[in-house]
Amino acid sequence: MPRRLIDISVALKAGIVSDPPYMLPQITYLDHNAGAENFMQVFGVKREQLPDGAGPAVEQVAISTHNGTHLDAPYHFHPTMDNGKPSATIDQVPLEWCFNDAIKLDFLDKPDGYVCTADDMKRALDRIGYQLKPLDIVLVNTTAGKAYGQPDFIDRGCGFGREATLFLLNQGIRVTGTNAWSWDAPFSFTAKRFAETGDASIIWEGHKAGREIGYCHMEKLSNLDALPSSGFKVVCFPVKIEKASAGWTRAVAIIEN
Repeated sequence: MPRRLIDISVALKAGIVSDPPYMLPQITYLDHNAGAENFMQVFGVKREQLPDGAGPAVEQVAISTHNGTHLDAPYHFHPTMDNGKPSATIDQVPLEWCFNDAIKLDFLDKPDGYVCTADDMKRALDRIGYQLKPLDIVLVNTTAGKAYGQPDFIDRGCGFGREATLFLLNQGIRVTGTNAWSWDAPFSFTAKRFAETGDASIIWEGHKAGREIGYCHMEKLSNLDALPSSGFKVVCFPVKIEKASAGWTRAVAIIEN
């Protein structure tokens, strides 16, 4: 059966706004000329003896597990999950969670910094006429998707609070994803609300829902506008990093025609 693959990941790229300044990725590109120099040292070969005088191209990368499109493990959110069990690290996340039927919910009408509720989630599901089933992957399309790489990216998009997150988790959802920097509302908005209210429970409340029910989410997805609301699968296997809080993923949507 014909199928269409849609890349919903961002490329890992240096020199753009994709994270706060303290955690931006750094990439050093060593071209074929540098590779030839390496081969000359390793093998004692002369440059003119190499095809076109070229060696291998190599990149050296200094990154966080949370750079680029990545899958957060429950361990990122809290030391425990499922009301007291040790949280799963990325190498312990069940692969069965990472390749399933998926849906896309649009929240483009929500302003930056808005914290979506369970009712918002229910209305979004009603709009597409979809009934969730366990292990569906739920992607959320926010205004942050158009701002990736722009100066205000990390302050763009709505977030998903404890109530909205638990609404999904209680129905068996174990992987969600957003095109924003964070599943929660941008930190700048949360910090302002905390300064006004003194209520610490609003800090990272969507992530902290994992204390009650362990789950994963993808951040910095891309190209969600190209997806239908339902009728596709997502594959998002994370890179296996021992004891890590996240792993990079080449998230791909699969549409069977």
